[in-house]
Amino acid sequence: MTFRFLNFPVYKDSKIFYRDILNTINHFPKEEKYNLTDQLRRAGLSIILNIAEGCDKGTDPDFNRYLMIALGSLNEVVAGIDIAFEDKYIDGNNYKRLMEQAEKLSKQLGGFSRKLKS
Repeated sequence: MTFRFLNFPVYKDSKIFYRDILNTINHFPKEEKYNLTDQLRRAGLSIILNIAEGCDKGTDPDFNRYLMIALGSLNEVVAGIDIAFEDKYIDGNNYKRLMEQAEKLSKQLGGFSRKLKS
């Protein structure tokens, strides 16, 4: 298969995280549709797409740059989840679950980045 990113655990986990984000934001108030909801959707999708796009850039430093962009998008999602929790759009159990998934992705992206640098 020429699309090697499809086999990366971090890619697979980021898709699961994205689906969980979508399921969570479906319960947000309608007034958030064009604000926090859209931002979380875009940032969550950006994690996945940057892993995929960076994979075929030809050099490890180039790929690493895309992994760092994915990590930035992950941080954006975490901030959005934190705001949603404070605004009581998500409960404590969902908050904890999403934050644990985000922590796992952060470690995977960081580990992948370190591997590319060595």
